Amino acid sequence: MMVDPEGFGRRLGDVRDRIAAAAARAGRDTGEITLMAVTKTHGPEAVDLAAEAGLRHIGENRVQEAAKKQHGVKAEVFWELIGPVQSNKARLAAAHFDRVQTVERAKIVRALCRACEELGRPELPVLVQVNVSEDPRKAGVSVADAPALAEAVRAAEHLRLEGLMTIPALDDDPDVARRAFAGLRELRDRLSDRLGLPLPVLSMGMTGDLDAAVEEGSTLLRVGTALFGERESGFSA
Repeated sequence: MMVDPEGFGRRLGDVRDRIAAAAARAGRDTGEITLMAVTKTHGPEAVDLAAEAGLRHIGENRVQEAAKKQHGVKAEVFWELIGPVQSNKARLAAAHFDRVQTVERAKIVRALCRACEELGRPELPVLVQVNVSEDPRKAGVSVADAPALAEAVRAAEHLRLEGLMTIPALDDDPDVARRAFAGLRELRDRLSDRLGLPLPVLSMGMTGDLDAAVEEGSTLLRVGTALFGERESGFSA
């Protein structure tokens, strides 16, 4: 799916305006907030376009799609896996991503750690994905089980825990997402105290709810549709 550079520039300006307005309402510095371009189903040119505009964090949902796409990307970017990790894809994920945001089970912790060891990778930054909304349709560890999983990540030789990620339940009531974001921030604060780690990354907020996410403390926004428009079909080299 080709991306129109002019349309992208206009949409990027709109997104940055939304972030600035939300940050102002919350008394936050926009320098604390990273905008990630989610490029799933788009080709390498979308990644290069985003990088040229200053968006160096690139989010991909599928390991194999990203691994294929990376061959055509010219820019130096920071690749983030924001889709589910299957244990049989852990080695591919560790080989092709700079950070994995979707650690939700101890099995994945072990698989990623083993993959890093096999690849000779000293350390892989990760986030723990938490299902704060307790939505059965969403992935993530429960709030109650998050501390044990965070402890497992910290104990893993080749993984570095940098923060938390969540996807709120889909709901017409915007307060549902806001409560999830606030809950993730509060959980991060508790875990940081418990583990003695800063956990600076709060990955929360997408196209439809990024304003509330910024107001509730997000440091990393995962935005695709608002930047590139509605998706049509999967990426094909």
